[in-house]
Amino acid sequence: MSGASSTGAGDTVRLAWPDDAATLAALQRRTWLADGMFGVSDEQGLADAFGDLDEHADRWRSTLTHSPEARFRVLVAAADGVVVGFAVVHPGTDPDADQVRDAELGDLAVTPDARRAGHGTRLVQAAVDTAAADGFGLLRAWVAAGDDATRLLLTTGGWASDSAHRELEAPDGLRLKQVRLHTTIA
Repeated sequence: MSGASSTGAGDTVRLAWPDDAATLAALQRRTWLADGMFGVSDEQGLADAFGDLDEHADRWRSTLTHSPEARFRVLVAAADGVVVGFAVVHPGTDPDADQVRDAELGDLAVTPDARRAGHGTRLVQAAVDTAAADGFGLLRAWVAAGDDATRLLLTTGGWASDSAHRELEAPDGLRLKQVRLHTTIA
């Protein structure tokens, strides 16, 4: 599927299954490489920082089979049955979060060759709907400071910055600066 393709009737969003673990790990790694996350530019850099693909898939499998909380959800976007993106929704983890009221869009990724086809928009809307169904009133997302595409996707959907920022550190010491956006759930 090319980035310029139109939205098809086979485009869906569903809950992730344990059988999706290897696909999610590979997709996440492809998006990290394409987006230059943590300054890593090749598979060896990812392996050094996060383990090999099998280890990464095992972590996804564990997450999907042993969710840390009942309101922890992994959603996948599929195009004609092929997983092309995912979103993770869970109770807020920030020190200023109300675990009952505040949810977090913990990760949002669409494989580079499927971008600009509506999958990100569908995933964000499904994340909002899922958070609302779970009784949350606010949804927050941390976005890489240089990720203009994700920031634009969220802000055109009504999200706004709340001026919070942070830096994450990968196991090998690489750092990622992020800003926080939020939206109120009706």
